[in-house]
Amino acid sequence: MYQIIEKEALVPNIIYLKINAPNIGRAAHPGQFVIIRVDETGERTPMGLAGWDEDEGTIDIVFYVLGTSTMKLGTLKEGDYIMNLVGPLGTPTEIENFGTVICACGCFGIGPAMARIKALKEAGNRVITVVEGRSREFIFWEDKMKANSDELHVLTGSGGCGELGWTNDFIKRRLKEGKDVDRIFVHGCPFMMMECSKASEPYGVKTTVSLTPLMVDGTGMCGACRVEVGGETKFACVDGPDFDGHEVNWETLVLRLRQFIPQEDRSHMLWERENWHKLVEVSPRAFNPTLGRMEGEKVEKKSRRAVIVNDADRCTKMPRPPQDLSHQPRTLTMQRGAI
Repeated sequence: MYQIIEKEALVPNIIYLKINAPNIGRAAHPGQFVIIRVDETGERTPMGLAGWDEDEGTIDIVFYVLGTSTMKLGTLKEGDYIMNLVGPLGTPTEIENFGTVICACGCFGIGPAMARIKALKEAGNRVITVVEGRSREFIFWEDKMKANSDELHVLTGSGGCGELGWTNDFIKRRLKEGKDVDRIFVHGCPFMMMECSKASEPYGVKTTVSLTPLMVDGTGMCGACRVEVGGETKFACVDGPDFDGHEVNWETLVLRLRQFIPQEDRSHMLWERENWHKLVEVSPRAFNPTLGRMEGEKVEKKSRRAVIVNDADRCTKMPRPPQDLSHQPRTLTMQRGAI
């Protein structure tokens, strides 16, 4: 059992936890992740490490509240316990003095990106951090990023804070201007990482993305986290989570991430109906998706779940896979069967 030492709702639907986990804290490196199971019926959910303290024996995680398991985790209080926590897992990020690096992040990816930004700065790199959000209310940890970066650029879809646009716009503009960039690191939702990879590919700047797809054991035995990289099958849990974004097959990755959405929706609604009393006790900021809407955007009366799902759809911007996947390549139909 792992105790929650500190909890904070950073922005709407994104929560920070400091957890007592001495063994993980002593062995963690930038780019690695943990797998969390909040209770006996919870999913095994991979989450990137946002930080750790060897002396305190703690680790930090930042997560987006969307499904049943993250909702369960988000309703826990300081002093409560998490049932299972495994890690650190995955291959650490390659850290060296590359020269000038861009660290792009957004949403829950700001957390794990922070550990990487610090390490790259300590290695002597000139670190340019660019962070995106739909509006000002979705940007957090600006002070931490600024303290560990040579440049910090904030972009929002609303234009109400910093520059108007997204991280891929910044990358494309920077490279088009001919400014020296030796390496790009991206951490965020799949769509954001895909767009950043597309923006840098014409210029040949290696772009590292962090993939944490569906996982079970996290040690390479089950094959649930397989991704196609450079035409080859890789396991994100042991070969990753870092991969070359120019070589990732993004279409198959997103299809796999979305193939169980109907079941996930049903699970979430059933849990929410039976545990409404827990939600009442949680800060409205933690689970209120109507906060921080873009300026001028109409807020309709919808269930909290409906609004969150709509936000997630905006993030991926990918079509839902057909219910009948028999016509898809065999690799797609067999991946879930490996779980």
